[in-house]
Amino acid sequence: MISKKLAIEVLNEMLSTGGDYAEIFYENTTSEGVMIENGKVSSSTEKIASGAGLRILKENRSVYGFTSDLTRKGLLALANSLNKSFTGERILTVTKLDFIKGKNRNKISRSYDDVPLSEKIALVKEGVDAIEEYHDPRIVRYIGSFGNTHRFVAIFNSKGKWFKRDTEFARLAFQVVAADEHGMETGFEGPGCQDDISYFKRVVSPRKSAQEAVRKALLMLTADECPSGKMPVVIGNGWGGVLFHEACGHPLEASAVSRGLSVFSDKEGELIASPLVTALDDSTIENGWGSIDIDDEGNPGTKRVLIKDGKLVNFMIDDFNGRRMGREGNGSCRRESYKFCPTSRMSNTYIANGKSTPEEIIKATKLGLYAVSFLGGQVDPASGEFNFGCSEAYIIRDGKVCEPVKGAMLIGKGEEILKKIDMVGNDLALAQGMCGAASGSIRTNVGQPTLRISEVLVGGRGGELK
Repeated sequence: MISKKLAIEVLNEMLSTGGDYAEIFYENTTSEGVMIENGKVSSSTEKIASGAGLRILKENRSVYGFTSDLTRKGLLALANSLNKSFTGERILTVTKLDFIKGKNRNKISRSYDDVPLSEKIALVKEGVDAIEEYHDPRIVRYIGSFGNTHRFVAIFNSKGKWFKRDTEFARLAFQVVAADEHGMETGFEGPGCQDDISYFKRVVSPRKSAQEAVRKALLMLTADECPSGKMPVVIGNGWGGVLFHEACGHPLEASAVSRGLSVFSDKEGELIASPLVTALDDSTIENGWGSIDIDDEGNPGTKRVLIKDGKLVNFMIDDFNGRRMGREGNGSCRRESYKFCPTSRMSNTYIANGKSTPEEIIKATKLGLYAVSFLGGQVDPASGEFNFGCSEAYIIRDGKVCEPVKGAMLIGKGEEILKKIDMVGNDLALAQGMCGAASGSIRTNVGQPTLRISEVLVGGRGGELK
């Protein structure tokens, strides 16, 4: 931990050449993981990371550096190196640091530091045993893993304030690879929590998670190739929200908006989606996978309504990019670790419930695609253009879910699909994922209820949909 006395000294060194803001981000993180591959414990790891990131701002310019040398000499050397990016006279001096206490929404009753490795291995083994019970020769590889992280963060800044955050989170994952003469397919399930280890008994089941990974791999192995063309697409709840996250969420981050690099940069106050759509990014969900008490600039996590009844009403803003927008940060600044400069990022991002039932949405669709979950994809925030591969999908015929199909790819523009959402379900669910961007890989929840897009271009090798 960095003392307040040393923090004040380092901050003033950072500000000595005219910077108008300085910040020290201290982190100490311990991580432990175990993996069982094809029935054998293949690895058990423990990692410790400790260091500090220093950032200086002057108007719309920023300079950042990091070090694992937390001595006075090491921190002052980095501060002196960074302040050379600016030339000018000191305009700010830090004389004291007041502690600002934040809300602790992510308490856990039992620290992972106190959980023996054997208990974590037992969770993984419960799922692995369920996979082995299939005795299916098409299952050629299976991996179960459990990882937990304990992260302590302290932030000191030139506003004369300091904050701290102590969080723990864990993830249980199963990956199954199935192969036969038709090819090879993979099934994955990876529930995560910012909660104690009892979550993996109370809320999710290792056995059921592993079985779900098997089901997906075997189902897609024998599925026909997806047909192509423009068609209605029903997107499932939970993991279906990754489409909104990528195609619409990233373009609503201030890192793109403030530079005019987002398709939504100048659309605030306008109708950018169907009136059925309300979308939020909420850092305040208790023990939510992407929840934060304070962000990485020391601002409290907040619940941000981004789209209200189809109208764009807000963005995810960090303090630095907010300067270009004439806005203050709204608790959206995040980073993977002290090695990354922070920027605006999502937390728990989802489309809110509508009034239709999932059954009504399927029944109202005569012919189309039912996309349950996605493999991932690509999006250009500037144009909103995206393409996403489906990991599980089915053809809908006469209002019924019929044969599974593989190789489905959704292609389009975020601003266009938002306006084409014509039914929104009432079965909101969230799913845990990792989001990679300029400030590293961070925990994010994606989510939505079942919804329908009236028309989307679907790519596939199965010919025309009939």
